[in-house]
Amino acid sequence: MNARMRQQRWTPYLFVAPFFVVFATFMVYPLVTSIWLSLHQSRGFQYQVFVGADNFVRLFHDPIFWKSVRNTFTFAAGTFLVQLPLALILALIVNSRRVRGRNLFRLAFFSPVLVAGVFIAIIFGLAYDTRTGLVNDMLSNLAFTRVLIPWLEDERWVMPAVILAGVWQWAGFNMIYFLAGLQGIRQELYEASSVDGANAWQDFWHITLPSLRPVITFVFVLSMIGSLQLFDLPWVLTNGGGGPNDSATTMVMYLYKNGFQFVNLGYAATIGWVLFAIIMAISVIQLRFFRFGQED
Repeated sequence: MNARMRQQRWTPYLFVAPFFVVFATFMVYPLVTSIWLSLHQSRGFQYQVFVGADNFVRLFHDPIFWKSVRNTFTFAAGTFLVQLPLALILALIVNSRRVRGRNLFRLAFFSPVLVAGVFIAIIFGLAYDTRTGLVNDMLSNLAFTRVLIPWLEDERWVMPAVILAGVWQWAGFNMIYFLAGLQGIRQELYEASSVDGANAWQDFWHITLPSLRPVITFVFVLSMIGSLQLFDLPWVLTNGGGGPNDSATTMVMYLYKNGFQFVNLGYAATIGWVLFAIIMAISVIQLRFFRFGQED
């Protein structure tokens, strides 16, 4: 084999080599390292003792971890019950030809996602102030009496406060997906429905929702993954403390505390892999439930 043939044979590999080098450096190596760390008890990178599956056993007997799981799924439930229906309603509003200034409303509803989550948490932290916050002032005006709800000091209210901030931040983002799905529905379907005498509710139930099924599936899976990775809003709102009695500590917050505050990298890696397994399982269940990409 002459030099020219060897050059032609190896040239394609040289072109794709940078990708594999970057992928191995920033993906494969950290994943393998995290698996190795999850099997060790560690204090930083200097002190590591192999403990096998003890970290996983300890994790499943850790009450704070289970509380963080409950808090995370509480936020996810708020996303499904409040944020996604609100996003669909907003999409229906800004897609209606009867609404004037639709482009302005689209920008207004979408704009919160352009703001950093940390900044949103700071603004809502001020709004949740018990005595001077905007939220309690609004509730006082509605109730015609002084309302003093300790949003961030009472474990009963701190997670609803986080959910409200999350809804404000992400409802407009999910609205864009629903809006794209609505604009992809053929108008001939609605015209034929009107000829048959169907009302608006029947159009929505029999045309709009079935047509939006792939979009709904995508938004549900994306929102669930985002909810399970929640970190910045509760972290800033509670000043890194997780709220009273860890009432706002999420799984990612607990991972961060163990990895960077307690410097227990092995335990943090264990939390990370359990979180990955939960996200993967829920995503598969959601995709099977909605039968994504299949038609009846």
